[in-house]
Amino acid sequence: MDTSTRKGWVDIAFAGTDTTLNALRQGKETLWLNPSRRPFDEIKQELALGFDDIEEAAARLQRFAPYFVAAFPETATLEGILESPLIRADSAARRVAQWLDTAPPEHLLIKCDSHLPISGSIKARGGIYEVLLHAEKLAVTHGLLTPGDDYTCFASEAFRTLFSQHSIVVGSTGNLGLSIGIISARLGFNVTVHMSADARTWKKALLREKGVQVVEHQSDYSVAVAQGREEALRTPRCHFVDDEDSTSLFLGYAVAALRLKKQLHSQSIRVDNEHPLIVHLPCGVGGGPGGIAFGLKHVFGDSVHCLFAEPTHSPCMLLGMHTQLHNAISVQDIGLDNLTCADGLAVGRASAFVGKVMEPLLDGIYTVSDEHLYALVALIKESEGLDLEPSAVAGLPGFARLSHASTQERASLGLKEVLSNATHLVWATGGAMVPDEEHAAYYRQGKALL
Repeated sequence: MDTSTRKGWVDIAFAGTDTTLNALRQGKETLWLNPSRRPFDEIKQELALGFDDIEEAAARLQRFAPYFVAAFPETATLEGILESPLIRADSAARRVAQWLDTAPPEHLLIKCDSHLPISGSIKARGGIYEVLLHAEKLAVTHGLLTPGDDYTCFASEAFRTLFSQHSIVVGSTGNLGLSIGIISARLGFNVTVHMSADARTWKKALLREKGVQVVEHQSDYSVAVAQGREEALRTPRCHFVDDEDSTSLFLGYAVAALRLKKQLHSQSIRVDNEHPLIVHLPCGVGGGPGGIAFGLKHVFGDSVHCLFAEPTHSPCMLLGMHTQLHNAISVQDIGLDNLTCADGLAVGRASAFVGKVMEPLLDGIYTVSDEHLYALVALIKESEGLDLEPSAVAGLPGFARLSHASTQERASLGLKEVLSNATHLVWATGGAMVPDEEHAAYYRQGKALL
């Protein structure tokens, strides 16, 4: 392997004294706490994006609400706002705590992005937002849209005719492809989704039913993205949705923080320094969890603690942030195969954009084995009646990881004295669109492991 472009890679990857890297290479479940985390007030002025950008994204989604009611009737109950339920999970808290030999938290909540309208995953936030932003710009440029217009017009034939002259391309492990494909096709764009080998067959079939061109690759996520990027560069009037480096995706995800604040308030959940909010976010390339964490820090400051959860075979963000090489190192570089049942998290190389933004913001990352992911799918089905896919349950053991952490580790996060007062929030990222037979197979595998 050529290491000439990876300064220090050989020394870092094989350093015998680096216990974190050794644990990752051996596929051990690992908790990594971020040594670069800083108080939010110190760093918010240094960030390239800010609260105004999040509010602008929220306003754009509000403008499109009438379009969603017209084009996707299932969104009418929330007046065209794409949002997911926030539920208490007391039964799951007891079951997970018993299984992992710890005390249950006083508050365990689940944010059910698994049941977001239109595409049934967290990717409905950022993915759909980026397509809407692109569509809005095209409509203004071509004189079809002026300030104050009713955005129901996006469902009209004139808009579909315009968009049919333009293309959208994305590379995906599955869920982002679903979100981009469904909304783009409904608006009238020609859309192509490049999908990695680990993408589920049913996701490919569903996209084709929606009129989306699916290009399959016998390699992982990074290759699918690279091929999608190359196609977009060759195609006139083509927009490439870059999951590795898109501020639009990032801000679409960040809007979730504004919505969550209202949901917590409606449930009388207190969030302050004495009653911290600890959010557990499954992580693939990093855009979804990174955008949400970014938004949460702007809304709650240092009263929120964000941790990412990754599969033991695909810990790309942990690897990139720990080595500070970001996307200049992949999980394959340290001998991992990037094969996991959590197909949405099967990413070998993290987003450098997200990793660098998260450097001063993120509290930590932990890894979860496939065996535990399957078991957690069965556990959440039995305890809360939720049908989730394996990637969506990666955050469920997070509260136990913190309770088993050393006193010094909890103190480094500012949680030594207040962990018992915390509200733990698990972000469930996908599952509502998974076919029943797939859910049944996940459950059988998980039940056998409990």
